[in-house]
Amino acid sequence: MKRIDRSSKVRTHFHQAKWDEPIIFELSTPGERGVSVPKAGQAVASAVGDGVSDLPPALRRRERPALPEVSQNRLLRHYMRLSQMTLGADVNIEIGQGTCTMKYSPKVNEQLAKKLWEMHPLQDEDTVQGILQVFYETDQYMREISGLDKFTFQPGGGSQAIFLMASLVRAYFESRGEARNEVITTLYSHPSDAAAPAVTGYKIVYLQPDPQTGLPDPEAFKAVCTEKTAAFMVANPEDTGLYNGQIGELVKHAHSVGALCCYDQANGNAVLGVARAKEAGFDMCHFNLHKTFSSPHGCSGPACGATGVVEKLIPFLPVPSVEYDGKKYYLDDGAADKRYGVAKVREFMGVAPVVLKAYCWIRMLGPNGLWQATKTAVLNNNYLVKRMMSIPGISAYYENGNNQRVEQCRYTMEQVAKDTGVTSGDVQRRMMDFGMHFWTSHHPYYLPEPITLEPTESPSKKDIDEYADTVAYVIKECYEDPETVKTAPHRSTIHQVDERWMDDPEGWAITWKLYNRKYND
Repeated sequence: MKRIDRSSKVRTHFHQAKWDEPIIFELSTPGERGVSVPKAGQAVASAVGDGVSDLPPALRRRERPALPEVSQNRLLRHYMRLSQMTLGADVNIEIGQGTCTMKYSPKVNEQLAKKLWEMHPLQDEDTVQGILQVFYETDQYMREISGLDKFTFQPGGGSQAIFLMASLVRAYFESRGEARNEVITTLYSHPSDAAAPAVTGYKIVYLQPDPQTGLPDPEAFKAVCTEKTAAFMVANPEDTGLYNGQIGELVKHAHSVGALCCYDQANGNAVLGVARAKEAGFDMCHFNLHKTFSSPHGCSGPACGATGVVEKLIPFLPVPSVEYDGKKYYLDDGAADKRYGVAKVREFMGVAPVVLKAYCWIRMLGPNGLWQATKTAVLNNNYLVKRMMSIPGISAYYENGNNQRVEQCRYTMEQVAKDTGVTSGDVQRRMMDFGMHFWTSHHPYYLPEPITLEPTESPSKKDIDEYADTVAYVIKECYEDPETVKTAPHRSTIHQVDERWMDDPEGWAITWKLYNRKYND
């Protein structure tokens, strides 16, 4: 067996597992079963019915669903193979997904969350007092962390939380009979800070960054604040990693014209225990429990955009909320008149396992631990900034000597692209050959050839060095062997994907049924 040279800090011998694995529907064989389910006995049927007869005729299927029929061992192999083709946080030094706070989630919390699998959201309140207590106490913690007065955990993610904030703004002004139709945001706030208000019917006013600081100019902000302004919706730190120390001044002026102020705290890992929404004057904010509070991402899957408001906006929050009367926890459906409120943005009161994992993480760390997590995240990022900026061809905009990046940084490899023709997308794919993720930016790219990295508090100095060494190795390849980078990945699950289909809705097939109709019929 050939001896591997361990003198390099870069894992040049990594190779992702690759299986020519069909999708589950293509594995289906009529008659195969993973579990044999006995037919319901007469006693059971007489007690609960057949589960179909009570449905209105219009809701009944004309034919059985075309579910895959697969044996148990084939099913196991299928999903084990898929798991081996996944570059996840458990096998990757997870630094490369900037703005998304991909931190380590303690496995004990994952084990605790499994205990909820057998619960049902429609169980009697007396049988779920434990998880209701977790919701209630997590609300109390979020109030303390933000300074706001009430939280809901109903939104299924950060973008839906922003949509809820925009909906709360609309409900509030409708209740007052005010016709305001504009929302102000900044160019480097998350794109959802514009998209969500736009979906709710608002005209979006973008604040452009100052060419020197990268932050919005207060005078420019004041110029666009009018009686038409419904809200100022902003991320701070912005997605460049820059914190706006003048945010209180902007909020104060927005309030002077009667607008509400909404704080997108998706980048909240920079400020836990350091700064709160209340002291900046915000009327509402959201945190991503699946980011800032450790509960992991799940492919847009289990997530929670915890949304908090000041007291005057509590009546507008969606229901149910979890309350405590001194003896038991219960679900409150709110006032009967929800004419001006946001009745729901999702079913029930939120994703219980996500809230539980965030609750455990907060309890394990305590207030001093949250503060330490933020300090370590900021320290890690600024060390990574020093390493990245020492790589020839990599720089960052708005480096005027006064701007410190907080928990992340959006870099640019514009010079590398000019010198070699290699893009940040090419480097992103090449990093996969070393078992690492590397993120560019949200679209559209407001900065050329972007790189957005966020180490969080999880990685050690050795981890950060290994990541930075790998980036430096690939950038060196850009100059010495650009074709290798341009044609990457070479050792990953798949090679380059033809992305032209992404812009052709006629070619999309988002379900197996639609795929069969378009391509197999």
